[in-house]
Order: sequence, then C-alpha cells, then structure tokens
Amino acid sequence: MPLLVMKFGGTSVGDLARIANAAAKVKREVERGYDVIVIVSAMSGKTNELVGWVEQTSHLYDAREYDAVVASGENVTAGLMALRLQQMDVPARSWQGWQVPINTTSAHSSARFVDIPRANIDAKFAEGFKVAVVAGFQGVSHEGRITTLGRGGSDTTAVAFAAAFGAERCDIYTDVDGIYTTDPRISPKARRLDRIAYEEMLELASLGAKVLQTRSVELAMRYKVRLRVLSSFEDTDESSGTLVCAEEENMESKVVSGVAYSRDEAKLTLMSVEDRPGIAAAIFGPLASAGVNVDMIVQNISEKEVGGNSIAVTDMTFSCPVNQVARAQKALTDAAASGTITYDDLIVDTDVSKVSVVGIGMRSHAGVAAQMFSALSAENINIKVIGTSEIKISVLIDRKYMELAVQALHDTFALERA
Repeated sequence: MPLLVMKFGGTSVGDLARIANAAAKVKREVERGYDVIVIVSAMSGKTNELVGWVEQTSHLYDAREYDAVVASGENVTAGLMALRLQQMDVPARSWQGWQVPINTTSAHSSARFVDIPRANIDAKFAEGFKVAVVAGFQGVSHEGRITTLGRGGSDTTAVAFAAAFGAERCDIYTDVDGIYTTDPRISPKARRLDRIAYEEMLELASLGAKVLQTRSVELAMRYKVRLRVLSSFEDTDESSGTLVCAEEENMESKVVSGVAYSRDEAKLTLMSVEDRPGIAAAIFGPLASAGVNVDMIVQNISEKEVGGNSIAVTDMTFSCPVNQVARAQKALTDAAASGTITYDDLIVDTDVSKVSVVGIGMRSHAGVAAQMFSALSAENINIKVIGTSEIKISVLIDRKYMELAVQALHDTFALERA
C-alpha cells in the first residue's frame, strides 16, 4: 500500500471533538487506499501545564525525569486517537517512542534522531492494521530512557517518519490553511502560496514564520520529503494547503516569495574593541558558550588616540533575541574581566525588530536590495543593521515601524499577485 504520514498539532487535537475531527481525516485517507502513520502532539496547553508541574516540584530538576513527565502529553493523545479510529472501524494501534523504537541521542529535552527501525510498524501493517498512531516529540536513548526533541519536535518526528518509511507525502495539519506571503494579521493582502521551495521555507521559518519548525524543514530538504501544510478545520482535497518541495517543482517563480519578521530582537554594540586577529573569536566564543543565538553581525573599523598615538579599533554590532540580552551582557562582562577582550562601552538597544524578504529568485535578479531599501526610505524607516544571504535580505529597524515595514515590502514586491 502507498504510505502517508499525517501530523496533527496541539490545536488540532485540543479536545475530544477535535480528535474525532482529525480521526475522520485519517479515515478518509485510509479509504483512499493509504496505510497511514499519524504523528500527534499533546493537546494544546498540556505541555506547558506539564512543564509547570515539573518546575513547581523541583527548580533544579533531573532532565531525565523532566522528559518522562512532558512526553506523557503525546502518549495520552496517541491513545485517544487510536481509540477514536477503532470506534470508526479503522484498524489502528498507538505507539510510544520506545515501542517503535525512535532511537535518539541522550541530550534530554533537545535530543536528535539516530534512526527509526521500520520492522515493528511494518509487521503491524502486515497483520492488517491500517493506521499507526505515534506519539510525537519523543524517543528513547541508548540507555533506555525517554527523551524529548524540544519544542516543535512533533513536526520533526513526522518528517523523520516520512523519510524512514519512504512516504508519498507528509501532511502537517495545523490551525492555518497553508504558508502565506506574510502574516495575514499584519497585511490583509497576504496570499496563500500553492508551493514553496525548501530553501525559502527554511529561511522563513528561521526568520520568524512559525508555521513549521526549522529542524523539520531541514530534515525534509535533506531527504526530499514532500511536505504539505493545511488546516485541520477545513474540508481539504489534493489542491489544499501549501506544498513545500524541491525548487524544480515550484513553478511560481517569484523573485521574492515572502516577508518574515521577528518582533523581539535586540542590538548590542561593543565600542572601540581592539582590532587584532582573533578578536571576533574572543567575542563570539563566550557568547556561544552562554547559549546566545547571535544573528546579524556588523563590524566598523576606526581609530582612536591613546597616548598621542593612533591605534586601530573596531565597533562590533550584533543582534540576538531580546530574552537573551542578560546572558549576552554577562558573557561579555566576564570576558572583559578576564582580560580576553577590552572595549570602551557596551550599548544595548532592546527596542528593535527584524524584517526580511525571502526568495530563490534573488539568485538571478539584481536590484532587490535597492527596491527594499527604497520602500523603507519612502516610509521614513531608518535601517540600523543589514544582513544578507543568497536568497534573503534582513534589516533591523525600530520596533514601532515593524508592521508598517512588512506592509510596505509586501506591496513593493506585489506579493498579493499569483
């Protein structure tokens, strides 16, 4: 039988009625002739509740017991989904991570896949079962302990199963009906894309679009898993949602495919750092060790007078999520105290946002940056930092202008047009 992987997020299985709705979609695919592997998340809000219970019980908790607790949310959903399918006369069985087994590393709460053997699930399909309902977000380490994959891990679980079992497609059911050119809550002109290339989706996901988890897109691109994002709450057919696929399958050929944003960014500038080989490593090494996710980096070379002599110095500016500023400040202060680096001042701006345009068409079209900067200039929006890659341009701007910038760029590149 052809195989399909279907993943249902927390809002899609938020209560018994929604589980029944999701089960009806699974039954429809079985009736079309598919064997189905269903990956489920915990009911919406349940993981946060479980995390809260752990933190209330022990502030310095054992990570192995943390994983044992928070993985239980998916176990409940998997059992309920299997029961509902059985009530619908669909032969189904639930699977926890250790039963498959989903073999992972031992990095609790941020485990990575090692492998997913097919034998146990294939044997059940051979017995006549049509659906395997697998608890997402979890696996088992080589020590036999339950592990979890980090937030959004159920998306990654679904793609991993699609790759391991050679699925025809991996359908991600969520509370939106696909990938849009930008956030429809900000721009009413936002348009749902029929298709988007892996690389574009990866950039959009990493830049703030929250429909798909970044690791899941990386995995899909590596193993060429065709992903489809669609709504749990609408009637769907083969043309519904957005297909995430290889570049050669995408015929829309827009120079810019989407506008993404990250609201809560911060900009930090080290003033008058000594300009010498190895200074960048001396700055960003401690930041990495402190778990600070540095994004955009700008270096400005200048000079300053010391004892009547001019010496070369540099101002080093970088961005990071605003909730990591305290960690970044401590790491840099400690590095200065140890003599690893010297600087005159550390300037922190926690009131900025990042806005980005993304499109594989940028590889072969000049002038995208000029268009972007002209559009922002026309709205009197000042650019603080610029970052680029082959298929994206990002800018840091004052947060109060973020929505205006998104709307202006969406209009400039006419993204509302198919």
